[in-house]
Amino acid sequence: MAKKQTQKKSAADSKKSAAKSAKSKKSASAVSKKKTTGKKAVTKSSKKAAVSKKSTSKVAETKSKKAPKKTEKKKVASENKVEVMSPTKKMKKIQGYSKAELEEFKQIIIEKRNEIIEQLQALKEQMMDPTTGQYVNENSPYSLHMAEQGTDAMEREKLYLWAQRENKFLGYLDEALQRIENGTYGICIECIDEPQNLCPTCPLIPKERLKAVPHTQHCLQVKQKMQSK
Repeated sequence: MAKKQTQKKSAADSKKSAAKSAKSKKSASAVSKKKTTGKKAVTKSSKKAAVSKKSTSKVAETKSKKAPKKTEKKKVASENKVEVMSPTKKMKKIQGYSKAELEEFKQIIIEKRNEIIEQLQALKEQMMDPTTGQYVNENSPYSLHMAEQGTDAMEREKLYLWAQRENKFLGYLDEALQRIENGTYGICIECIDEPQNLCPTCPLIPKERLKAVPHTQHCLQVKQKMQSK
């Protein structure tokens, strides 16, 4: 009987110890689960923080990239502004054409200028006596008859007038080149004091007119208005 009781006690004790060990395992697993969930939450929050930092840095970079463009535009606008003397002898700051546009106009004027120089050279050769190298006059031996002398005189007068006109035009082109160097080319002088807004680019002369008449200082509308007075 005593042996049976002892065996029963030992069995009960083993059951109790097994139950305790099972409880301890459950608590340990629960603790480990809490730790893993905590770690996952930390990693998720750290990832979110990293993503937010990246997004804010990207926004800052895009803003910093966009900012110089505005400053560059402002710089270009300020660079194109030039001081011009108005007809009333007042200095005005006006937004002129850009350097690239002025260079384009310069090439057009140089081509026109070269054409005028060639024409003047041809006129000079027509007015010169090839044998003497001097200008032909009314005493030229080539025109013995009085009628021929009159015709020759008229022809010479036409050549002289044409040469004068071409020389004058050449001077206008040289003045236009000087305005390009000063940065004041293409500004309508009648619209410096007060823009009349007769053309869409006022106070600048439209490009089409400058290409057709490169030495002009007036837009077409202002020129027509001046001629009608």
